[in-house]
Amino acid sequence: MTEAERDQKYPLPLHRIVRVELGVKSYNILIGRGLMPYLGRFIGKHVIGGDESPVVLISDRNVLSLKWSEDIRNPWHSWGLLDGVIPGEESKSMKTASELLSALAKFRLPRSGTLIALGGGVIGDLAGFVAATYLRGINFVQVPTTLLAMVDSSVGGKTGVNLPEGKNLVGAFHQPKLVVADLDTLATLPAKEFSAGMAEVIKYGAIRDKALFDRVSRPVKPDDADLDEIVEKCVSIKARIVERDEFETKGERALLNFGHTIGHAIEKATEYKSYLHGEAISLGMRAAAWLSRRDAGLSQEDARDLDLALIANNLPVVLDKEVDSQSILAALGNDKKVAADGVNRWVLLTKLGQAESGRVVSPALVEQAVEYLRTHPDDL
Repeated sequence: MTEAERDQKYPLPLHRIVRVELGVKSYNILIGRGLMPYLGRFIGKHVIGGDESPVVLISDRNVLSLKWSEDIRNPWHSWGLLDGVIPGEESKSMKTASELLSALAKFRLPRSGTLIALGGGVIGDLAGFVAATYLRGINFVQVPTTLLAMVDSSVGGKTGVNLPEGKNLVGAFHQPKLVVADLDTLATLPAKEFSAGMAEVIKYGAIRDKALFDRVSRPVKPDDADLDEIVEKCVSIKARIVERDEFETKGERALLNFGHTIGHAIEKATEYKSYLHGEAISLGMRAAAWLSRRDAGLSQEDARDLDLALIANNLPVVLDKEVDSQSILAALGNDKKVAADGVNRWVLLTKLGQAESGRVVSPALVEQAVEYLRTHPDDL
């Protein structure tokens, strides 16, 4: 049976497709529901070597324990399923990457092989880095299972691991061959994790799409009928930015870092234990909006609307009392986005739906922005 005949007799589920145009590195992002059981067929249609090339799956223990993961695990259980990575940011390390690289070598995975990253942002970044460095680069497929990974980390080719000195300080640009986002996987996601993903969704609306922002300023849930459209809009924004600035050398891709400068510093200051990534970004966006009011002309009304959107989607807007402000400010110096002159460059909003990158902000204002996070919007 030919591929066309198989598709006609056993049609694939309906799904949206976003194309990332990067010449020979171009790839598709598939978004829909009920896609997971068809993953092998999607790989066969979209990945060089198809479903005949050797495949190895990397995931974490939480994902592999879920019943729906059997749809993806079973085809490779006897050959290419690595033991599940311990869940959490601490696994995004050189130690874990080295262990996975050794496992691939023991498998004797050839350069024609394909690595599947099944999980959230930690697994996607980690497995992508392993794929980028094993045999100087092999194919890999992103299968994000969290909202944050679907709209952000699985798209664009940024891979990497953390060092004790800071987040994502070791990495490589290595584009996937395919991204498959099955929205049904979000049904098993803890509510806290889904909310964390909404921080990145709100970010896209804030920097590029006011209509998207207006939609997601109301609560979004995993079973919403328009979730596929929301995810499509987010990845389309990122795809267009990545196409124009793949290696973040022209300034445009830096727009995607809105809220991340202080957000990453909060993560490091709390040793990645107090906040999920999206929760830290929520606080970072609120601080960046405060800076935007002082330095980029953002209106008080727009800043307030951002606060309300974060609150509506159950994201934190007040920094925990135990978190030391000086630790956050010290962590800013180790951010990977610090320029050669040692100065942070900020992404600020001029209005909702429009952002600018490359801004220099005085240290005194940055310190005030961190302190601003001590106050709830209702108390202002």
